[in-house]
Amino acid sequence: MLALVLFIAAVLSAQYAIVRLQPGAISNELKVWLASAQEAEQEKQQTYLRQSLDAMAVSLGQMQAQLQRLDGLGARLTKLTGMKTEDFSFGQVPSQGGPFIPAPNQKEISLESMQQQLDGLGALLSDRGDKLVALETLLQQDRLDKKMLPSVAPITAAWYSSNFGWRLDPFTGKSAMHEGVDYMVPQGTPIYASASGVVVFADTHPQYGNMIEIDHGNDVVTRYAHASKLLVKVGQVVRRGNEIALSGSTGRSTGPHLHFEVRYKGIAQNPVRFLQKAAS
Repeated sequence: MLALVLFIAAVLSAQYAIVRLQPGAISNELKVWLASAQEAEQEKQQTYLRQSLDAMAVSLGQMQAQLQRLDGLGARLTKLTGMKTEDFSFGQVPSQGGPFIPAPNQKEISLESMQQQLDGLGALLSDRGDKLVALETLLQQDRLDKKMLPSVAPITAAWYSSNFGWRLDPFTGKSAMHEGVDYMVPQGTPIYASASGVVVFADTHPQYGNMIEIDHGNDVVTRYAHASKLLVKVGQVVRRGNEIALSGSTGRSTGPHLHFEVRYKGIAQNPVRFLQKAAS
């Protein structure tokens, strides 16, 4: 660029000196040479302008693609967070207005500065897009983790006949720890998986009767006992809310009901706390 400016300055200086010192002494050959030099310079400027505009068009196209990506991410994040989609009009031009008050001492924007601003904006859009993707991944993981925690009652309509904690054993009458909750339901009532997971036990137990254990990962296991019929097998993947068994009175039981347990690292937890937390 500096060489080009020096060349133009030399041509103009030569032309001025000739006209100044020897008026009328410019030959036709010199006129042709000067005209040719001017045309060459104009062609260079036009080529530079076209190349600059092409580069800007490419940058604008890339930013449009990035904006479409951000619009898609924004719509998905809106759904993941439970916000109303109508509150965030992705894909629409923001409404703007107000009086025109020009800034003082405005400088003319050059093609170079415009390209630099476009490049900077493109890098900023790319950075924001990467961060939104990371946020979407975290939200999806959090949503998946919630699905893997006991959050749905295994019986749709029932009442607790026995809560979690110490109680008088119905067979011995002595104080004993009850490591789950009992749902009082008629024989054959559908039992549902409280969370998604993998069936790790589906068989008869001496005390639990027909029992199912589901591993939900992160050391969380749920138990469903005293069933009259098991509807799943070991190794089967179940989703939260899937029907897995029918209630009964098998094993150590005084009548038809569901005994439901939640265990963390093998230690019994109060299932009601999980269900209340999920509902809150």
